[in-house]
Parts: sequence; structure tokens; C-alpha cells
Amino acid sequence: MHRTRVITAAVFALSTAALIVLSSLTTMLVVAALSGLCAFEFYAMLRADAKLPNELIGTAAAALYPVSFYFWGINGILSLTTAFAVLLLIWYVYYNPARITDVAITLFGALYTGLMPTCLLMIRFIPAPDANLPLPDLWGGLLVLVIVCSTWANDAAAFLVGSRVGRHKMAPRVSPAKTWEGFFAGLLASVLLWCLVPLIPGVNLSWAWAIAGGVLCGWVGILGDLVESRIKRSTGHKDSSGLLPGHGGFLDRCDSLFLVAALAFLLFRMVGLQ
Repeated sequence: MHRTRVITAAVFALSTAALIVLSSLTTMLVVAALSGLCAFEFYAMLRADAKLPNELIGTAAAALYPVSFYFWGINGILSLTTAFAVLLLIWYVYYNPARITDVAITLFGALYTGLMPTCLLMIRFIPAPDANLPLPDLWGGLLVLVIVCSTWANDAAAFLVGSRVGRHKMAPRVSPAKTWEGFFAGLLASVLLWCLVPLIPGVNLSWAWAIAGGVLCGWVGILGDLVESRIKRSTGHKDSSGLLPGHGGFLDRCDSLFLVAALAFLLFRMVGLQ
């Protein structure tokens, strides 16, 4: 099992990293694929909990969020969200078993698994200092990769330290394995990776903001993991699926990244990277 887990993690990490750095197009494709897979797992868990989300519309919307942004920017996001909401309301009117809670779950699922990871693509297109153009493709890809790797490092450090020396439970009712020792180890790993951000050409971020970003995104990454743990616990699932041998599902591997991507984008927009 340990060997399977390591092989799966290596293949997933290396292929994702390569596609992120390669080009903005491949970044869009990998985010769209992950969004669709995570949405599929999310709706499957809710279906098993006697909910009736429209997984077809929801999964399609989640996968289309990065595509719409890549081709049409924020206008694409707004247009897709409007069309998505209208389709859901039509479905609600004509599908009698659907409840308004099912509409809300479907909408939330697509925003959670589709819009939030699209922030990775938005980060790649943030304007460089003294220019009204996105960062050069390579540097934009490296910026996104550092954000992704900081999330992975946070998860890995929290798991390794928490499983070996963790004694104080962080959220025993939601995720009994989480410890405060692991939490602070994850924060440190996140900060160390974020300290690479000011070194990327075209990214004029101060060291103070880099450290703050590492702390905030490290904390939010743990929160994202707890959010999915709460969803799994409330729906009676140990893993979101079995699609990744030794790791559960894609949502299990990406839950922290969703919130980190959204917060990192907001942080970069706030400081302007200038």
C-alpha cells in the first residue's frame, strides 16, 4: 500500500507540475480536468446522502469554469454562472423530485470544485509590474507551480509530523488525525515555499507579503482539508472515491488547493504584485 501511494503521488504531482509549467493552455486543461473529476466525486457523495443534485449540469459547469476564463476572461465566468443558474432553475421547475436544497447543492458544488481552482489560471494572467500584460508564460507558470507546491508541502509536512509526534488533536470531531503539531509544521512548509515567490522574475512581491501569504494560505489549506473531511463525515464516506490508488479520490488530493488558490489570487490582486 505504501509503495502504491508513493507511485500514485509521484505520477500525479509530476504530470500536474509539468502541465502547469508547460503553457497557459495546458494549465487550463489540467484545471478543467481536475475540476470535472472533483465535481463528479462531490455530487456522487451527496447522492449517497439522499440528496438529488443535478450532477450532469454541475459537473459540466465546474469543468467549463477554467475554459470560459481562458477564452473570455471574467466576462466568461459571469456568463457561465448566469447560464448555469438559469439552467438549474429550469430543471428545478420541471423536475418535481428536486428540492431547492438540491439546487443550492448543485450550485455550490460547481463553485467549490470549478470556480475556486480556476483562480490558479487567474493567477497566471495577473499583470506584471509596469505593464498591462500578463506575466511571461514561463514565469506565470512558475508562480502557479509554487502556489500548488506550497499546498502539497503543507499537506505532506502536516501528515508526517502529525502522524509521528502529534499529540494535541486539532478538530477531533471532524478529522481525528489532524493535530496542532502537524498544523504548525504545515504552516512552516507553506511559508518556506512562499519565500520563493519574490524570486520569480516579474513578481515584485515583498518578503513580508510572501511570509504573510505562506501563513494565510497554510492555514486556509488546512481549513480546506477540514471542509472536505466534514463533507465526507456527513455523507458517510472515508474517501471521495477510489480513483487514485492509495490516496482515495481527486477531491481528497485537491481539497486544500481550492481555498489556497482563491486566497492567493485575492492576495495578489490586493497587493498588485507591484
